[in-house]
Amino acid sequence: MKNGVRRWLINVSQWNPSEAQFATVISLFPVDEQTAITRYIKFEDKKRALVSRLLQYSLVHEVLGIPFDKIIIHRTAEGKPYLINTIDFPISNFNFNVSHHGDYVGIASEPLCLVGLDIVSITTPKQETELEFINNFSPYLTALEWKNVSHAGSSEEMLAEFYRYWCLKEAFVKAIGAGLGYGLHRLEFHHTNWTGISVYIDGFESKKWRFSLSKLDEKHWASIARGLPHEADELCCSNLSLPELGFTFRTMEELISNVR
Repeated sequence: MKNGVRRWLINVSQWNPSEAQFATVISLFPVDEQTAITRYIKFEDKKRALVSRLLQYSLVHEVLGIPFDKIIIHRTAEGKPYLINTIDFPISNFNFNVSHHGDYVGIASEPLCLVGLDIVSITTPKQETELEFINNFSPYLTALEWKNVSHAGSSEEMLAEFYRYWCLKEAFVKAIGAGLGYGLHRLEFHHTNWTGISVYIDGFESKKWRFSLSKLDEKHWASIARGLPHEADELCCSNLSLPELGFTFRTMEELISNVR
């Protein structure tokens, strides 16, 4: 698959490095990336940040053939990573997005379309009921979405329904590179049993976006948003109509060995 489309996942709960192993992997990255990883207090957060960086650099290396130590990745003010290195046609709009929550860290890339990825871990609230937790986010849901959540069934089913909507909204916002200031209530998602997903933006259906939602396990879901950039050509439009790929599960061991 040399066309620039990738969907990778790593289950970080299955990687338990020693301090020496962790130090060896982190040394593969530029100093600024090392600083960004080690700023976290909890080791689990450091681990997710390291896995995220390894996915990004490994993907760029595989797709574009850029030597690992020559890759330059920066981030927008909103946190979306982007490649500084020059990219030639036909994947001149190559972009990627990462997400981590719970047990998973993932990355998705596209050669032409904008791409956003979001992973959610359905976690039962500890200090409040499921309904109280969901109510905190009601301003970000439309009336239709709130109706679907409230009629989903049990409190656990309502929580899962909410997280699926939230996952899609986050994937869209991440694809366009917007921050927390984007009004999530402007987005309304329509679906049939979570297939054939479409989005209405400010009340109007957008034909420029495609969405998919994948169940990773009983507690985790992942969504992909693919959209047309502002100056989309015929090739980009045809790329949008391609079917969504499934995720490929990778391991830290194979990614590390590929770097070396």
